[in-house]
Amino acid sequence: MKHTIKIESVYFKQVLSGEKCFEVRYNDRGYQKGDSVTLMEKSTLNGMTTGRQVEVEIIYIHSGYGLKEGFVILGIERLDDLKD
Repeated sequence: MKHTIKIESVYFKQVLSGEKCFEVRYNDRGYQKGDSVTLMEKSTLNGMTTGRQVEVEIIYIHSGYGLKEGFVILGIERLDDLKD
């Protein structure tokens, strides 16, 4: 399955650099290992998307222990280069 979600600019940049390889999300989309996710950069100035995006794949999902009910930690891996 393919998902499209917004991500704050600071975290978007960390995904691009490889520094951040996970995402904590409320699991309202039924995320599954192997799903692709398009992360759309959200401006901190106005909350609008900037047009920059990156494609990642979910390679790991953690739920339950240590997390608020309904939340998951998604292990992610980049699939493509930055699209302007």
